[in-house]
Amino acid sequence: MSERHSRLLQVNGGRIHAVIQGEGPMVLLLHGFPESWYSWRHQLGALADAGYRAVAIDQRGYGQSSKYWAQDAYRIDRLVEDAVGVVAALGETQAVVVGHDWGAPVAWTSAWMRPDVFRGVVGVSVPFSGRGLVALPGSPFGERSPDELHAELAGPGRDFYQTYFGEKTRVITEIESDVRAWLRGVVYTLSGDAPPPVLQMIAAQHSAAAIRDGGLCIPHDGRMIDGLMQPETLPAWFDEADLDFFTHEFERSGFAGPLNYYANLQDSWEFLEGQQHKPLSVPAMFIGGEFDIATAWGREAIEKAGSVMPDYRGNLIVKGSGHWIQQEKPDETNAALIDFLRQLA
Repeated sequence: MSERHSRLLQVNGGRIHAVIQGEGPMVLLLHGFPESWYSWRHQLGALADAGYRAVAIDQRGYGQSSKYWAQDAYRIDRLVEDAVGVVAALGETQAVVVGHDWGAPVAWTSAWMRPDVFRGVVGVSVPFSGRGLVALPGSPFGERSPDELHAELAGPGRDFYQTYFGEKTRVITEIESDVRAWLRGVVYTLSGDAPPPVLQMIAAQHSAAAIRDGGLCIPHDGRMIDGLMQPETLPAWFDEADLDFFTHEFERSGFAGPLNYYANLQDSWEFLEGQQHKPLSVPAMFIGGEFDIATAWGREAIEKAGSVMPDYRGNLIVKGSGHWIQQEKPDETNAALIDFLRQLA
């Protein structure tokens, strides 16, 4: 197995931390929330062994990468510029881009806006959602504005979690009271190891009514953690050492930057208005989880993917997986990624 190494790259006047393994065509791996380059720990070696240069970064606001005070520094075009800049900083002209959770909208939009740089794209968990970034029932490709849609989903007296996260103050206070417990609860509750009633509730969240009653609409006087479960023992795929890594990363780097991704959903939707009728032209694939909440929300977007992506290579819904697909089911994820990459050779 080739050696894994870490670099700090100068990108767009800031710093991006990258972990790199292997030689060959470049594959850029983009993590989500609340995550890290470490979320791709099982993919780096597998891709390297298959003949690729795998590059997992800390997105801006995370880990060792630059933090920015201005909220609009986290708008989608800035995130796309980072992805493009990482490719150039590593001496490449093209790459395949793969993203999970928030990394998926960044990956999809990077390939959508810059097909000259990204010759293929795989979204994990979140399907291609156009200007909406995160597909929701009734708005698969951003047909409705996030502010309007989120208010309708939540109903009176509550906030949809994306609004709650974007406001930052309440959720940061909640998380900082016990970072480790909050991360532990989020990872377990949204995983395929949650109790069967929770898994069935998550899998059914493909309507506005199901979302409203599905635990991610926060009362104005409530906290998200009150709806999370704390397991007696962590699942085998995410042990105490893994939780230690994520806890230490966020205790050091904080949550203000990552939460600004949510704070920019409306502004990103407005920025992408001129892009919305353009097809995503490069080869594309989606990997979802049987019990992944974002996969459930994106059912309509998954079904209509071929209408907006002329070179759509299909999807894989990983049995038994929750939201953390590439960590929960690395073998299935790696096999699908390598098969897709070999189709592009």
